[in-house]
Order: sequence, then structure tokens, then C-alpha cells
Amino acid sequence: MADFAELLRKRRSIRDFQEKEVPPAVVREIIQDAYLAPSAGNGQPWKFIVIHNRDWIRRLSEESKKNNLAQIEKDPSSPIKKYEARLRDKDFNVFYNAPCLVYIVGSRDVRSLAVDCALAASYFMFAATARGLGTCWVALGGDLRDPLILKGVGLPESCRIVAPIILGYPKGIPAAPARNDPGILKTLA
Repeated sequence: MADFAELLRKRRSIRDFQEKEVPPAVVREIIQDAYLAPSAGNGQPWKFIVIHNRDWIRRLSEESKKNNLAQIEKDPSSPIKKYEARLRDKDFNVFYNAPCLVYIVGSRDVRSLAVDCALAASYFMFAATARGLGTCWVALGGDLRDPLILKGVGLPESCRIVAPIILGYPKGIPAAPARNDPGILKTLA
């Protein structure tokens, strides 16, 4: 296992995967590690939906593409407008043909849900990296609306998707992109 500083440097957004399935037992281990994440009041509001079926992943990609394009048509100034050409490409899979997709979800009623699930997602991604796996948080992949699809993936009506994360064995690890200097506004001593 890598030390923490090494994990920070090694974790990258992976969008190109080997044709190798991720064993369900390994995914369960990663999820178990994600449960160690902090949450408001130790509420641990997150739940996980794990999809190993590539036909389902393709179907979820198509549903997400359709809904994102509808959002762009409704609001041409949407920040996702920059992805329009890719979303219109019939061969583009928003999940980059990953062998596994994990949705981190939680109750719509939890005020801190976005932050709590983002922390769990971070732990999930570091736990995957420590096991030689690659991940990418694919925000474009969380816009599901079709009731049959929502039922098919097991998303309760009371819950919403916070973090769609793809998981697999990377073909390679890209170099880290340039980072900005820390934006410390003020230090009071």
C-alpha cells in the first residue's frame, strides 16, 4: 500500500481502462474504506449503487447524454454547453467504457448530503488508487430521469445521485495537470 503523500500524487482522473473486470469483492472493500469518511454529525448518509453490467452502463450513458442535451437546449448558457459536441457523438460514452460504475447517492432530505457524499467519494477514489485501480468522477453521468431506468438501478425516489464514479484498471496513469498556488486569503495568528 502506498503512503498517503504518494496516494495524493498518484490519484488521477482515469478515462482509459483495460478490458479487465473489477472483482465485486474488491469493490466492496473500497466501499468499506469509503465508509470511514467523515460526515456531518457522523450521519453517514451515503449509499452505493454498483453496476458491473456494460449494457447497463451504456444505457445510463445514453440517458445522461439525452438529459444533458435537453438541459443545454433549455439553457444555452449552461456550463455543460462546452460538452455539447461530445454529447451529440453517438459513439461517446460518458463513462468512457469503464467496466464498473458506482453511484454514491443519499436522501434528498439530508442538508449536508453533497459534502458528505463528496468526502465519501474522495475516500472511495483513494481506496481504489491504493489497490491499483483508476477512477473518475463523471458529473455528466448523474442526470437520470427515466422512471424505468431509476427503478432498474435501484435508486429510491427519496434519494439523489451525488457522485457517479467510474472504476477500472487503468491502461496508464496520466501526468498530473498543473496546479494553482494555494489560495490562502488570510492567515490570522
